[in-house]
Amino acid sequence: MGIIIKPLVTEKMTALTDKLNRFGFIVRPDANKLEIKREIEALYNVTVVAVNTMRYQGKDKSRYTKSGFIKGRRNAFKKAIVTLKEGDTIDFYSNI
Repeated sequence: MGIIIKPLVTEKMTALTDKLNRFGFIVRPDANKLEIKREIEALYNVTVVAVNTMRYQGKDKSRYTKSGFIKGRRNAFKKAIVTLKEGDTIDFYSNI
């Protein structure tokens, strides 16, 4: 296992969850849709109807500081949007 890195909990994903019963996850870049579906179903005990994936490039970032100009790069990642069966839900806050 270990395909899912972390769930996405943002304002945009929360709105999508409330409206369409879709949940977002950051996954490993080499994971495919079938692996993602199997792991979500095993971890959260739900039925997955569809999986959509997106790959994001790392972005170059720079800023000026007191000590000078700093350049860096954000990591590239893969995002999966998972649609669940009607009536199923995932509660990310249950173990807090």
